Amino acid sequence: MLDVLVVAPHPDDAELGLAGTMMKLVDEGYQVGVLDLTNGEPTPRGSLEIRARETAAATKILGIEWRENLGLPNRSLEASLEARRRLAEVFRRVRPQVLFAPYWEDAHPDHVAATQLVEAARFWSKLSKSDLAGEPFHPQRILYYYCVHLRHLAQPAVVVDISAYWERKRAAIACYESQFAASGDEGSPTLVDQLRDQAAYWGWSIGAAYGEPIASREAIGVTTLRGVI
Repeated sequence: MLDVLVVAPHPDDAELGLAGTMMKLVDEGYQVGVLDLTNGEPTPRGSLEIRARETAAATKILGIEWRENLGLPNRSLEASLEARRRLAEVFRRVRPQVLFAPYWEDAHPDHVAATQLVEAARFWSKLSKSDLAGEPFHPQRILYYYCVHLRHLAQPAVVVDISAYWERKRAAIACYESQFAASGDEGSPTLVDQLRDQAAYWGWSIGAAYGEPIASREAIGVTTLRGVI
């Protein structure tokens, strides 16, 4: 059973938005998994075989032991009833307490559909008297990570200090060479440069070197202010 399940539209989205947090959770003893909804192909320099190798390499760096692909169609991901069923059955099988979904506003239709799917499947997962495989289960919370195609200034609920994990996050992203090796015009910042600068900004916002923002639609309760003050 998993403590945390990160749902990603494509292989590499989880790494881009949440790699540092995932690695930190693993080091803290939590069982963390990633479910990629699609294989991410076709892309200009990728293939199914290349993307699978890149995903395996990145997964090893993350240190997670559970990663699956739901096999939904890339570029035409929809929050359909059949996709909702398949995702809800995964939730029932791995029973995560916390779900991570992409931030709900994005220019990429697959990302928007992924978030709609996670929210709907979470509700379906708890239904009794249904023909869904597995026993009813309701993940306690959905949190949202930022991997967006909009020039959107995040307003997160929390920022996680990933200062000790930035270099490993960079290495995990670099595994997806078919996607990012040629990003950025000559003389311009590469995607990894931009991600480093963004992580540094969020780190600065909390008095750390690097950070990852996380959003929530609901209030986040705490039992102590030890981590706040």
